[in-house]
Amino acid sequence: MGWSAVDTGHHDTTQRHFIHALHLARAAGNVESGCYVMATMALQAFLRGNPEQAADMAEGAYERGLGHAAPRVLAFAKLAEARAHGRTGNAQAAKAALGRTEELLDSIRPGSHDPEQLAYMTHARLAADATEVHRNLADPKGAFAWNSQAKPMPADRFTRATGIRMAVLAASHLQARELERGLVAANISLRILSNVHSTRAHSYLHDVTRALARWKTRPEVADLIRRTRTELPTTAA
Repeated sequence: MGWSAVDTGHHDTTQRHFIHALHLARAAGNVESGCYVMATMALQAFLRGNPEQAADMAEGAYERGLGHAAPRVLAFAKLAEARAHGRTGNAQAAKAALGRTEELLDSIRPGSHDPEQLAYMTHARLAADATEVHRNLADPKGAFAWNSQAKPMPADRFTRATGIRMAVLAASHLQARELERGLVAANISLRILSNVHSTRAHSYLHDVTRALARWKTRPEVADLIRRTRTELPTTAA
């Protein structure tokens, strides 16, 4: 329920759910669950535009979980930290956190304790999020390198995730001054996200249209901007 509230922009509701979950984890003495919830709260802080706070929370979750939490849980916390550092522009810290995430995922052994609810936290997920981290660092070369490691995601099964991924890729192409490739990815993203009800997902494509402003006199750019504003109206988060 917490992430559903994030998607619709209801962050106060999200925070109540996460705080309640953290209290339950603490009451049960479950350090691993507490680590996971804290990392999730860090991601929410990141999405609310507080990356410095998010980085501190994610680092705290990781440190608290050391020696108690499974590698995949710790990897989730480190990935949250990497995303936060990427938003602040701290390339060194972001890349170090991504490297640690990869090491933790590599350390997982068959038959070891490995929470099922975090099965989605894979190398492919790391690659997809690392692409976004490098977009935020204005490092398109790095974004393209990580994107090449991310697995293809069928839009009919991973609709929102695919739409977001294409928007991130579009933004990276624009950073590299590759307008045509950026437009192709942005149009695919718009086609997908026009069927998704998610304020958070839509925000990715609105970021792309802002990046397109320098080319707004070109008819194909103006048309994309117009259709994005019409089909994906902004909603206050």
